[in-house]
Amino acid sequence: MRRLSGYIAQAGRRRLPPEVAEKTKHHILDTIAAMVSGAPLLPGRKGIAYVKTLGGTKEACVIGSRILTSAAHAALANGMSAHADETDDSHAPSLTHPGCGIVPAALAVAERLGKGGEAMQRAVALGYDVCARLTMSLNAYEFREDGHSTHSFGPMFGAAAAAGVLFGFNDEEVRYLLSYTAQQASGISCWMRDEEHIEKAFDFGGMPARNGVYAATMVAQGFSGVEDVFSGERSFYVAYGRDPKPEVLVRGLGEDFEILRTNIKRWSVGSPIQAPLDSLALLIQDGLKADRVEKLVVRVAHQGANTTNNRNMPDICMQHMCAVMLLDGTVTFKSSHDERRMRHPRVLELRKRITLEGDDALTQAMPSRQGIVEVTLKDGRTLRHHTTAVRGTAENPMSRAEVDLKSYDLVAPVTGKARARKLCDAIWQLERLADARKLRPLLQEKQ
Repeated sequence: MRRLSGYIAQAGRRRLPPEVAEKTKHHILDTIAAMVSGAPLLPGRKGIAYVKTLGGTKEACVIGSRILTSAAHAALANGMSAHADETDDSHAPSLTHPGCGIVPAALAVAERLGKGGEAMQRAVALGYDVCARLTMSLNAYEFREDGHSTHSFGPMFGAAAAAGVLFGFNDEEVRYLLSYTAQQASGISCWMRDEEHIEKAFDFGGMPARNGVYAATMVAQGFSGVEDVFSGERSFYVAYGRDPKPEVLVRGLGEDFEILRTNIKRWSVGSPIQAPLDSLALLIQDGLKADRVEKLVVRVAHQGANTTNNRNMPDICMQHMCAVMLLDGTVTFKSSHDERRMRHPRVLELRKRITLEGDDALTQAMPSRQGIVEVTLKDGRTLRHHTTAVRGTAENPMSRAEVDLKSYDLVAPVTGKARARKLCDAIWQLERLADARKLRPLLQEKQ
């Protein structure tokens, strides 16, 4: 606890290495773009409508609306918008989606306090470190097998840490912050059964962001608490984990930055679908056409197959998205959210020829989300491609230009091209931003 609380207390004054600062911009922009594009979707609309009923001191903006409310309420709504879709980032070893919980919390607190872009950048990078280490210290895969939601636990601590950095907490206050976060830490993995994605957006983004901000604002108000929630009798690690390893919380702090290991999605679809779409895109570049396909077999890890098999939401349905990729030659945000197209005769006819299978070897390769596509053509020839490193992952990262293009394409249909361009440029120049509230005209709904 001494090492962790001391590191968090100093993070706001610690300059990030250049590659970490750059990667942090990638993830802030990627997440803000997910918020903007997610606000008009059903989970985003529900979150916005809910916080509208709560009132609250006008501290932070609710993206995609004209609402100004408390930082905690704004973090909740913006967190839900950030995970309304399947386009936000993910950290495979910790089984978390860090951005949708951490970035909304950091943005809301930065607005409340009038903090600048560089302060927010340092807070977000720290949040990713705490988020990932928290669930890895619990053995993320065992933790999930026991029914807990890693996607709620890790981002909640990451959001709290980011908020605490912006408040400038000292060592003692950080200890209280972590204790109030631990008392709120919750989440069970039945979110997999949420068909409309509303509760899932709350579990992944809204709840972690809100609870992290709650913990920080309570400590900022002078609340005291338990000085070391991670050790001793009836502590966090006594309550959670089969064989927890608390030392993971501080391993490599200041040297290994988990944001460098965090993935950005190239396609606006569920994570298990990324690798098959990468494979199909490459085969299409080599001349593959939909009308030549007799049969397509897709292989991914068993869990990925279970969660994407013939789902009724387009962006998390493997068969549908592969059919769209074959027909269009690419996948866009618009095409991955076109529910009416799921009933189109041409798409349905092609889907009949697409089979999804769980694969033992690809399951063993996790957390690397690999995918194999095997195509049998009508002339009898076969094509095969195995994607081992999805574009956008830590092993095969997207460039600044690619992140910019993805983000612009997400934002422009909602805000218009001019505002989308200004927003992207503002994040790339984040260190020049004197006050986070200056972003509001680019994030709020037009009057």
